[in-house]
Amino acid sequence: MATVKIKFRPSTIDGKQGSIFYQVIHNRVVRQQKTSYHLYANEWDNRSSTVIIPRFDESRREYLTEIRNRIEMDIKHFQKVFSDFEHSGYPYSADDLIAEFMTAKHDIYLYAFTEEVIANLKTLGKFRTSETYAAAISSFRRFRENRDLALSNIDSDMMVAYEAYLKNRGVSPNSSSFYMRNLRAVYNRAVEKGLVVQRHPFKHVYTGVDKTVKRAVSIDAIKQIKELDLSVNSSLDFARDMFLFSFYTRGMSFVDMAYLRKKDLANGFLSYRRRKTGQQLFIKWERCMQDIVEKYDNPRSDYLLPIIKPTNNIDERRQYIYAAHNVNRYLKIIGKQLELSIPLTMYVSRHAWASIARSKNVPISIISEGMGHDSEATTRIYLASLDTTAIDNANRMILGFL
Repeated sequence: MATVKIKFRPSTIDGKQGSIFYQVIHNRVVRQQKTSYHLYANEWDNRSSTVIIPRFDESRREYLTEIRNRIEMDIKHFQKVFSDFEHSGYPYSADDLIAEFMTAKHDIYLYAFTEEVIANLKTLGKFRTSETYAAAISSFRRFRENRDLALSNIDSDMMVAYEAYLKNRGVSPNSSSFYMRNLRAVYNRAVEKGLVVQRHPFKHVYTGVDKTVKRAVSIDAIKQIKELDLSVNSSLDFARDMFLFSFYTRGMSFVDMAYLRKKDLANGFLSYRRRKTGQQLFIKWERCMQDIVEKYDNPRSDYLLPIIKPTNNIDERRQYIYAAHNVNRYLKIIGKQLELSIPLTMYVSRHAWASIARSKNVPISIISEGMGHDSEATTRIYLASLDTTAIDNANRMILGFL
């Protein structure tokens, strides 16, 4: 059977990038196939024939990870071509193999390409985006009954059929739009790489976001949640405490709570960087926050809250996901006990803080800064010189109503 080797040809000019090429060998005949992949000599490991990914150069790391993933995909394509020729029973040459590879290379399949994109995102630490892509492709696989298809075969008729499938399954318009937007993002990545011609397959399906019912509860409901006696059920008690901690800390998201470390609390202030936006926030530490931390303190852990446990063999992100699922499940039970009009989740604490602050005439600018919103440029400009004391005073006022 034929073999393929990955080779690097350095540039003859100092400081210039060299190029990757493939060497196909069959019946002792050697042929070469050029690629468009370029890198510097110090970015290539000759012994293992692999791209070296730098640890600290973010822009270069992303580019080289992409090159490495595309090389891996090319090798898989070569191996499929070799296998197909071998099982055909007909004689073939190294030239035939390369010709077929170049033809097949332009016929990239959706599932394989999406897996490559997801792997690349994980390498870059973009786990949330990789998870949304995985959820979308999983739904589309069910629609297709796991049958793969070439990117070039994705058209608007197929997406309309997929949308109808989701609707018949009782999927809400917003959830359907979520899947469509993520599939479109994957498709557009392939377009940007020149792997498929843009045919706008999503132009006839819904990709917007409908307004949903606001998920907030009153200050009286927060008091009820706080005053519940849940001592006989540690799972409900923990879920309630996590909800209250989020509310106390201006609606901190659960993922940010999970990764808080004890070193983040110093000199009466809790500092953390939002994982969603990267924005640095500072919160004046209050007694109600300390009570929860002391209740669950683990001297052997560096984490402030017991969401991620260092002695657990499960990786940190998976622990956070499991914990989020369980906490929300138990919060819904608490919400039903109190006969709340909406399902109680961690998100409710965030929205409740904002809604209650607004009802107490706290300026929108302070609410936005307090919650770490940075999506509106005008808000960011206005808040550029805002004294965080105003935010701390607003939070203390809200906590005083409990």
